[in-house]
Amino acid sequence: MKRQWSKAGVIAAGNVLILLLCLALLLTDSLKVISNQLYDFNMKATMSREPHEDILVVAIDTQSIKEIGPYPWDRSVYADLIERMEAGGAKVIAFDIELYTESSSGGDGRLAEALAKYDNIIVPSHADVESRLQRSTLIREGEPLRAEGAVDPIPAFRKVWNRAHINATFDDTDGTIRSNWMTIVTPQGTYPTLALAAAQAAGADVSRYLDPPQLPGKPQGEALIRWTAGEYDFETIPFTSVIKGAIPPEVFKDRLVLIGYTVTGADEGITPVEKHMHLVYAHANLLHQILSGELVAPVRRGIDLALAVFVMLVLGLMTWRMSEIGGALLALGVFLLLLAGQFVLFAASDQYLDTLPALACGLIAYLGNIAMKTYFESKQRQYITRQFGRYISPDLVREIARSEQDIRLGGISKELTVLFLDVRGFTPLSEKLKPEEVVDLLNMMFNLITERALRNRGTIDKFIGDAAMILFNAPLDVPDHPYRAVKTAYEIQEGMRRVREEVRDKYGVDIAVGIGIHTGEVVVGNIGSYLRMEYTAIGDNVNTAARIESSTQPNQILVSEATYARTGGAFAYRDAGEKLMKGKSLPLRLYEVIAPQESSDKERTAPKVS
Repeated sequence: MKRQWSKAGVIAAGNVLILLLCLALLLTDSLKVISNQLYDFNMKATMSREPHEDILVVAIDTQSIKEIGPYPWDRSVYADLIERMEAGGAKVIAFDIELYTESSSGGDGRLAEALAKYDNIIVPSHADVESRLQRSTLIREGEPLRAEGAVDPIPAFRKVWNRAHINATFDDTDGTIRSNWMTIVTPQGTYPTLALAAAQAAGADVSRYLDPPQLPGKPQGEALIRWTAGEYDFETIPFTSVIKGAIPPEVFKDRLVLIGYTVTGADEGITPVEKHMHLVYAHANLLHQILSGELVAPVRRGIDLALAVFVMLVLGLMTWRMSEIGGALLALGVFLLLLAGQFVLFAASDQYLDTLPALACGLIAYLGNIAMKTYFESKQRQYITRQFGRYISPDLVREIARSEQDIRLGGISKELTVLFLDVRGFTPLSEKLKPEEVVDLLNMMFNLITERALRNRGTIDKFIGDAAMILFNAPLDVPDHPYRAVKTAYEIQEGMRRVREEVRDKYGVDIAVGIGIHTGEVVVGNIGSYLRMEYTAIGDNVNTAARIESSTQPNQILVSEATYARTGGAFAYRDAGEKLMKGKSLPLRLYEVIAPQESSDKERTAPKVS
């Protein structure tokens, strides 16, 4: 019971640590960077690259600068641009350029006249937020974003004026533009973002975007941009081509025109779909989103955390109930299902479910529990090896424990040295002892026998009452198995000296051990039924070893001629003559072990007979 409670306590403590680690990851935004990358992948993979056909970009590009001259230009060129597009029937004209100061190049008067002439032109401002904004302290979730002020166009350009801001919203973690403030509140009034102002001027329904779904940790009115197209997907016309009259007027009919920089290095930002996108195309993507009625929204708050807890529980529990391969396949399947489900949900409904908390917590729960399971299985394997090593060879137990296959019935033919021993005089002794004393005495003798046998790489095949059968060279190979068997027998007889003296002094009975050894081919393996089997050896040579043991005198070790021929150089022998064994037609010559010889391994096979 103590062991079970100990295991349960370790598992409980381990899972508490797993839970605390997951909470630390979730509460500290440690997963934010990877979560953003997963979001960006979903966004880029679901791009249609088919922007709204009413959107047109007029680009201040390299070609225009070469033909018109170095920037800044005389602002009269903007007046010419406006006149040509208005003549073509443009629905909205929105400038993504700064007109906050009077021009040193001239043309402010002509541009002011053109701006005052039409009410569908948007000239933006820049809200004063980036210079001192610290999101962690000044932005409060759910409250409108307030700026200290706004930098507006010069007064001459505000006679007929549709206000808008062109502030970019950069993510704190990696500087990527994933969202935009739909409105910014300033002392001068509320400024919609440029795309929202353009959509309003075109008469589109923008009510959903004035109060978009609340984003975690963001101010009221901040919305995720649905990136639909890259720079080259939008229809783009060089600025210079328009003012030169190279573009047919009908191109502008009912179009929403955005005017911005596309010169390399000018007004660029990092977006989920392109690393260097000119920000006029960011406004174009947001404008497409509003005109198309698309709105990216996170799923209801708390679903991602509930999903993380569910995945942790499933993987943590099933790790203990399934095999290692089954658990690994389950974990892999859950992770793939989370990623696929997230992608399908986003592609189908523009709802984003952040599955990274579930992925991370599930992975931690799986790895943590599989580590604990492996630890306990290793301890259990070691325990089984220790326990069964008392009955069979520890080498055999380790071989079984390492095997990934079931134990099969059957055996192989192999040369073994088989040792039989029998305790003589034990029957009269047992009549004088209580049953528990008989068991204690047997255990003491068998401990001695087992220790000597295992020390010499023998396998205890079985104990039969007061007799024992020991195998050498199975299940693992022992090259000098005849020598090991004889050495074991001699050490057992030496160890029995003290046991005999104790029994004689205490009970007045003499006990002795007879040992017989034979080397030859036997069948060794798992023998029995699928319900009950044992690892043993059978065959005529096993019977021969048993017959040799029955021919011994008290405290005598007899070996066959086959064993003697392989060990004569290591032990001194006495020729015991020939004896006819039961079941044998010819007598066997036997040899009695006298004592070990001090000789090298090379001399072990040289017989020495006294």
